[in-house]
Amino acid sequence: MTGSILTKKGRKNYYAVLNVYGEDGKRKRKWIDTGILVEGHNKRKAQARLVEILAEYGKNDVDLTKDMLFVDFIAQWLETLKLSVATTTYDSYVKNNIKPHILPYFEPKKLKVADVTPAIVQKFINEKLNSGLSPNSVRKLLFNLSKCFDSAVIENMIAYNPVKRIKMPTPVKYTGAKHYNEKQIEQLLEASKGDPLEMVILLTLFYGLRRSEVLGLKWDAVDFEEKTISIRHTVVMVGNKMHKKDRTKNDSSNATFPMSNKIALQLLKWKEKQREYKALQPNSYIDEGYICTKPTGELIHPNYITQHFGVLLKRNNMPRIRFHDLRHSSASFLKSLGFDLKDIQVWLRHKDIQTTMNLYTHLDMEAKANIANTLNAKFQSLNAN
Repeated sequence: MTGSILTKKGRKNYYAVLNVYGEDGKRKRKWIDTGILVEGHNKRKAQARLVEILAEYGKNDVDLTKDMLFVDFIAQWLETLKLSVATTTYDSYVKNNIKPHILPYFEPKKLKVADVTPAIVQKFINEKLNSGLSPNSVRKLLFNLSKCFDSAVIENMIAYNPVKRIKMPTPVKYTGAKHYNEKQIEQLLEASKGDPLEMVILLTLFYGLRRSEVLGLKWDAVDFEEKTISIRHTVVMVGNKMHKKDRTKNDSSNATFPMSNKIALQLLKWKEKQREYKALQPNSYIDEGYICTKPTGELIHPNYITQHFGVLLKRNNMPRIRFHDLRHSSASFLKSLGFDLKDIQVWLRHKDIQTTMNLYTHLDMEAKANIANTLNAKFQSLNAN
């Protein structure tokens, strides 16, 4: 037996909504008043009462979930998932994977949860790969499916997770990453002066930030007395929706950096500029405390960064790179200054040092190219003699 806690329009109490499935596999909902008021932040109490109600009904052999259709179970699983993950994570699951790929494949088949075998999952994988979806994208779909089936195993609906009995597609490493050298970094900083992305580019290069992190920087994270700047807010895109979060990608992404005199000076200048913009627009200026903003105070849109960055590079005849490659450029610059693998991991806040090592391998190609050029010149000289 499964269920969830919901509210009813015009009713004061929380309701336990039990999912009961008939022999035809169709879901029927049974609403039970928990007697617990919605007002007063009592949701946890209501959830505890739900557990008790489910146990009571379980004793009476009311559980018919063995006949549940798989797509119905996905809907139920998503209701529970929404309570335990960030909104951005939930939206990513639904908009990027479940709605466009998983549901359209399984819904017409009308399979019950127990009917989804490893062979069926493998056919799903093959169809997606043959349709042109990348192995990495298919792995994300399987990650969602696996979590869903794990939940079904916990609820004793199936004996095992079928996703764990198939061969996962081999992940494809991105090989198109590029980075700027010291001279190009200097050229970019000069080219960005006065540009809407000037502060974005400076902070990204200096601290090796992700796009979500540089956009999430707020003035309350800057301490001019202690000369520190902290990463604790992010701004991310999921589909066409922008999410402003008071949290980072993971715990390792949280960090407090020392603030150099140059960065402090540039931030103070920009803070004063924002004050001027606000004074000119007393009734319309948007002040949410963000650093990287437009003259209106509105936060710079993530998509604008991606698009305008390319325009800036083209305008200044600079090699085309992705905005995220500025993070790689920061790592490359640190390496050229003599910092080792561990130093770079700490600065870039990679949770796993293997991520830093993969980046290091890419950066080492530049050193190998220099060696090859030197050897080539030497061998040509020897051959001439």
